[in-house]
Amino acid sequence: MAFRPTLAALAALLGAAALSGCVVAPPRQQVVYRTAPAPQVQNEVIYTEVAPPPPQQEVIGVAPAGYFWLSGAWFWEGGRHVWHPGHWEAHRPGYQWTPHQWVQTGHGWQMHGGFWAQRR
Repeated sequence: MAFRPTLAALAALLGAAALSGCVVAPPRQQVVYRTAPAPQVQNEVIYTEVAPPPPQQEVIGVAPAGYFWLSGAWFWEGGRHVWHPGHWEAHRPGYQWTPHQWVQTGHGWQMHGGFWAQRR
């Protein structure tokens, strides 16, 4: 009979040890690498009377070798501002990135899309 309580205690101990290994962790941030031309360029002239919200705060990790961070930006889509998150972009020798920006004009707010400019 002394054997059964020891077996039950061992089973309980093993069960507790197995359950203590469960960890709930937040989802990992998805990192996007792009080497193609930046798809976030809006070539058409966009005007809206609605000012863009402040930029969203982004978590930027350590840059992979040969990459740098392109910050996210608000775009005007479907009659409202939509946030496009930033991403890692490969360096382009001889070029520099000019970021997207909203400029207040006499017609309202105008989006100037980001672009790659040749360094002088």
